[in-house]
Amino acid sequence: MPARRAENFERRARTMLTTTSADERVRNPRRWLILIVLCLSSLVLVVDNMVLTVAIPQIATDLGASSQQIQWIIDAYLLVFAGLLLTSGSLSDRFGRRLVMVIGLVLFGGASLLAAYAGSAELLIAGRALMGIGGVLIMPSTLSILITVFDDDERPKAIGAWSAVATVGMVGGPVVGGVLLDHFWWGSVFVMNVPIAAVAIVAALVLMPESKGPWRKPDFPGMLTSIIGMTALVWTIISVPHAGWTDRGVLTGFAVTVLALGAFVIRELRTDAPMVPLQLFRNRTFTGSSFSLVLVTFANGGLVLVLTQYLQFVLDYSPMETALAFTPMAITLLVANGIGAVLVGKVGARIVTIAGLVVVAAGFAVLATLDAGASFTLPAVAMALLGAGGGLAMPAAIGALMSAVPEDHAGVGSALNDTIQQAGAALGVAVLGAVLAGTFAGAMPDSAPAAARESIAGAVGTGDDTVIGLARDAFCTAMQVTFGVGALASLAAAVLAVILMRDTKAVAGQEEPAKEAVTV
Repeated sequence: MPARRAENFERRARTMLTTTSADERVRNPRRWLILIVLCLSSLVLVVDNMVLTVAIPQIATDLGASSQQIQWIIDAYLLVFAGLLLTSGSLSDRFGRRLVMVIGLVLFGGASLLAAYAGSAELLIAGRALMGIGGVLIMPSTLSILITVFDDDERPKAIGAWSAVATVGMVGGPVVGGVLLDHFWWGSVFVMNVPIAAVAIVAALVLMPESKGPWRKPDFPGMLTSIIGMTALVWTIISVPHAGWTDRGVLTGFAVTVLALGAFVIRELRTDAPMVPLQLFRNRTFTGSSFSLVLVTFANGGLVLVLTQYLQFVLDYSPMETALAFTPMAITLLVANGIGAVLVGKVGARIVTIAGLVVVAAGFAVLATLDAGASFTLPAVAMALLGAGGGLAMPAAIGALMSAVPEDHAGVGSALNDTIQQAGAALGVAVLGAVLAGTFAGAMPDSAPAAARESIAGAVGTGDDTVIGLARDAFCTAMQVTFGVGALASLAAAVLAVILMRDTKAVAGQEEPAKEAVTV
């Protein structure tokens, strides 16, 4: 049975590769307008999450939220989003990608209003959870619609623009949040989502064609085990920095993760109608792209966490100056996205991905040289390298990954891409956060106050210039180790791309051999 299912999957994948080539597919005349809608839909999610970090102090004061409630305001969205990603992608393939995205936009806009006018921390947490459900319906649908609307020739440019949205939102989100909070109350950061969602809904209904995969029997056991496994994984990862790796709850979370995801894999391999076709991982390009994305998002996961503390607590930047300091990364990423789209068409996704990952590693290596006496020149150079490398590597790797996915599985393929990046980023925050905290504590003298040994923020809070000076030196030491790990992870991603990814131009319009669709 498994062999027969693999043969059937290979036949469908071969059919998709041979029947949807650039020569045969009729291009949608509205495709670039559709791309704007897709980017707008993705942008609202990224900006909202970045703006929230700026608004947290006002929220805590106005609602009287405890530290635990503040944590849940942030984590409620993440847990729901991660848990439902694969299920959402499967639903979009089955019921229609445009339909699922529009439902997500309606839910996200309505939940944003609930969050904006929440009179208690509990109600805000509920609003954030509903926003997570809306967001998880939107995000996989945007990439899957993009894949079905653009042919192989134009897809690299479209994916480049779509992926650039994340960095633009990361840089622009805190700036937008700062402006809104200077003139309005904290709920304004949620209200701004509503008109954007409304415009995206109308544009989607007017401009976008509906697309869906062939009808398949619902895989309810697969949905249940994926929801439990992914929720447990993300909950465990975000618990590690506070509870530690040996905490009973953390160990229980890891056990639930292993059992649930193990059951999910077994179910998907045995069922005739799997929610996620695991045969995809027999494709070297898909596997190489996947693991490269995990490692590079792992490295990037600790970037904002560490660099924002360095800029504010070591170089004394204000929150607004810190947000603007990421501008070099945004600029070079946008430029590299355009260059990368052209290069993919000329030399293939593999070479562009490898080159981008090496540049990312160089950026982290520069960050690993920073100390307490550095000017902004070195951080600017490092962020420019990170933006350029990410602009080359990420769209190329995503395009290569999605090129291996048959079109009838575009939704779940997009969800896999999102899941891979979410897991990598979450692991990066947890692991690199632990490396940073452990190295910082080890570099601080035992005579320092307990709060100062825990974090640089605690040291600054003591008001003692001597302690603050020691903490800044210790933080720079910890930061150098952390970014060194990031550089190694990026190089490891490049090595995996060298070994596993095929040197092909398939994502740029040249068809891979049919054999390569699903087999090694």
